[in-house]
Amino acid sequence: MPLLLMSMACADGDPPSLPMADMRYDFDGVPSPAAAACESDNAGILLPAGFCAFLVASDILGARHLVISENGDIFVSRMNKRGSDPQPGGVTVLRDTDGDFRADSTEHWGVTGGNDILLAPGYVYHAPNDAVLRYPIAPGSMMPSGPPDSIVVGLPDSLNHSAKSIALGQDGAMYVAIGAHGNACMVDNGTPGSPGIDPCPILENRGGIWKFDANRTGQRQSDGTRFATGLRNVMALRIHPVTDALYAAMHGRDQLHDLWPDLYTIDESVENPAEEFIRITEGSNFGWPYCYHDTRGNRKVLAPEYGGRGSEVGRCATMDKAIIGFPAHWAPNDLEFYTGRQFPSLFHGGAFLAFHGSWNRAPRQQDGFRVVFISANGHEPVAEWSVFADGFRKEGLMASRQSARPVGVAMGPDGSLYVADSMRGRIWRIVYKGG
Repeated sequence: MPLLLMSMACADGDPPSLPMADMRYDFDGVPSPAAAACESDNAGILLPAGFCAFLVASDILGARHLVISENGDIFVSRMNKRGSDPQPGGVTVLRDTDGDFRADSTEHWGVTGGNDILLAPGYVYHAPNDAVLRYPIAPGSMMPSGPPDSIVVGLPDSLNHSAKSIALGQDGAMYVAIGAHGNACMVDNGTPGSPGIDPCPILENRGGIWKFDANRTGQRQSDGTRFATGLRNVMALRIHPVTDALYAAMHGRDQLHDLWPDLYTIDESVENPAEEFIRITEGSNFGWPYCYHDTRGNRKVLAPEYGGRGSEVGRCATMDKAIIGFPAHWAPNDLEFYTGRQFPSLFHGGAFLAFHGSWNRAPRQQDGFRVVFISANGHEPVAEWSVFADGFRKEGLMASRQSARPVGVAMGPDGSLYVADSMRGRIWRIVYKGG
């Protein structure tokens, strides 16, 4: 029987899910030989019927985004590891040399840690917090052939939301997401009841997308153009491989109840605002810090710092709208459009979005540690989504050791889906096994 995707889940209900492994239905995909490597418990995660998973690697500490080369090598961007056992980040490249579908050869390189990584013919683009670097690399190689070119330098990296995400357009444009360093834009930052600054000075060089020339070295932020604004923090940024349109998912704000206890209950703060999946065009303004996406009314409303009380729209009526408002505080961190043919036709043209999971839904249960699938009409994403991979967060006393936080998602050349975990550096490969 055909599988129907559900539309956006209600904030106070369970998110929609694809049928899991105890349900059967007809799928028209192409089973992968890699299914032979799948673990009986899918290496601890839950998947729809017809899919299975196994760990390609683990202990890639500081793992963030990843990308798969044409020969199947896995390029992983790693952040610098701080604390009692500091370790440098950079780029780790993983290869399977013996045909068992698991990485057994590793190379590590790079001048510093970073969040995002992309491949282009002859190059690897890597994004530390303050720059975008481009390493020359030969096809099939695990190591760069020389030092990196500095494409953009001197990007703002102080305070919060300093990690950078990048996307490459087919016209040679490079887009860089620069997160705002605040939750809101208040006169007295973090002080309950403090009004917002209007206009917000943070938006001058943060809280938006900047456009650069991907092939020009030595650029600074002033050499680029502000392509879009009103974006608090974008970690998931991707160019559509067919239409060349720019899509992203934005982290919404926090602390509505903490900062405005007279206006928002704890539950209202837990369930708002939405995490927004958006299409970005030149000149887009998505409203931060003046507006946020309300999960209850599925619309932009005025932030309390600017006179809102949870329902007023005001200036937000003119702001760009989201395609999907996901549940609050799930933290979307990476996006991948599915252009493969291994997975059934239901998935063709859609997108996978990895959520890192919440930290601030207390005293309610933390949530959002999962990968979701966004459906499409042809090459256009639509407001229909379902949970694809779940079970990353475990309950109990040992949750911190057992749990995972999806932080990166990428498609391999054979149509397999790879998911990276930031907690213990695990990388899953998800394949279609049929049946």
